[in-house]
Amino acid sequence: MPDFGPDVWSYAVLAVTLLVAAATDVRRGKIYNWITYPAALIGLAGHAITGGLWGSPERLGLAGALGGLLVGFGPLLLAWLAGGIGGGDAKIMAAVGALTGWQFALSALFYGLAVAMVMAVAIMLRKRIVRDTFGRIWRFFLLWAGRAKPDAPTTQQSPTVPFGLALCIGAAVTLTLTCIFGPSDKLFLLGI
Repeated sequence: MPDFGPDVWSYAVLAVTLLVAAATDVRRGKIYNWITYPAALIGLAGHAITGGLWGSPERLGLAGALGGLLVGFGPLLLAWLAGGIGGGDAKIMAAVGALTGWQFALSALFYGLAVAMVMAVAIMLRKRIVRDTFGRIWRFFLLWAGRAKPDAPTTQQSPTVPFGLALCIGAAVTLTLTCIFGPSDKLFLLGI
């Protein structure tokens, strides 16, 4: 059995947060602030209490929790500002980072994006719109590369992927790997 270290409480909070967020994303298409904000605050406060300001090799500390929050939230904030995802998707990754640190958040984001890609392809295959979708994307990039102002590569009829669910699954994969192999200072990306 792996030794989870002194911050095992954060994995328990993360597991509950992911289950609730995934359920609301599937049922209502939203991840609510009442899920994300408390989880992020618990992560920041809990790591500050248990690890102090800077933490230690065994403890994350407030600085490590803030770093995780920024790594989880930053890239998805940009995607939200561009109109590609919902705000709840960015906030759930902020909570993941605050609870677990930057390496876990980056790994969860990687796996979440991989899950979202698989989900998108499955939806396109099921709806038989692969050719149309890739055609619109190809035209978008051709116009963009030619410095023209392209229309968005999506339409009103374009299906959506429950991206919050994909992020929750990505975090759950990382959490499962952590439970099997224990916390690591290495990322669980591509076997690193």
